[in-house]
Amino acid sequence: MSWELHDVAIMGGGMMGRSIAATVAQEGLNVCVKEVSMEEAETSKAELVRALDHEIARFGITTADKKVILSRIRWVTQYDCAAECDLAIEAIQEDFDLKSQILTELDRRMPRENPIVINTSTLSITELAAKTVHPERILGMHFIYPVSTTRVVEVVRGQVTSDEALEKALNFARLLGKVPIKVFEMPGFVTTRVVLPMVNEAMHIVMEGVAEAAEVDLALKLGYDFRTGPLEWSDRVGLDRVLNWMQHIFHENGEPRFRPCPLLKRLVRAGLVGAKVGQGFFAYDVNRRRLDRLEDDKPGLA
Repeated sequence: MSWELHDVAIMGGGMMGRSIAATVAQEGLNVCVKEVSMEEAETSKAELVRALDHEIARFGITTADKKVILSRIRWVTQYDCAAECDLAIEAIQEDFDLKSQILTELDRRMPRENPIVINTSTLSITELAAKTVHPERILGMHFIYPVSTTRVVEVVRGQVTSDEALEKALNFARLLGKVPIKVFEMPGFVTTRVVLPMVNEAMHIVMEGVAEAAEVDLALKLGYDFRTGPLEWSDRVGLDRVLNWMQHIFHENGEPRFRPCPLLKRLVRAGLVGAKVGQGFFAYDVNRRRLDRLEDDKPGLA
């Protein structure tokens, strides 16, 4: 029986879940986003509307695009919507127990031939899949935020992931206009494993007083043609998330390059976790626009 993709379920309407949902809907697929309550669902929808309005303002999409995207997304509070979907994506925070619970619920409801995707950058696909009845249809896809503009997605094969599930996930990534990178399971995969030591070293440079945060970011942007410096990138991802990733990978492999910088820990303990709260390494307004750029750090150079 041929597998066709029309409906996608997304578990979690946070920043990543919303970004995936909008990208999927923009490609003509129907999406149901599950949240824990209708209040959370309404908040998620309002945040998505705000993000789409921002894209309109920067000429990324049109008003018609916004209407079409929103018309294809519905918000729910029950897992039952997954039974009608051809593929499901778990998109909550990096919490093993919560992800495991979601996978169990999806595995119970979805047809056996339909893939279940774990959106993670650090957790073990194999260990999570082992908690389900049909682990062969479970795999990882590491989307990088913002999903709408980042072309790459890592497609991660667990120890028992089937060829069929992998091929369906690769086709799904291509349908979204992404370049899928096939990865065998290892903590951090490719992108996170490479970027975190650089981010960590940039933080050490600031902590040691070698250069200020703005100078560090500007040097790397101009020197290596990065769109965003590592410290601003960390602010936008969330310093709490970055710390969580580093701690997990350091715990998994014990390599010093993943030991979190003490400055990162201090900022997180103080609640200064980045753009979402208005302050991390840099200051941000309510629309997450950075306020304290150097004169030479113009948007055109980013």
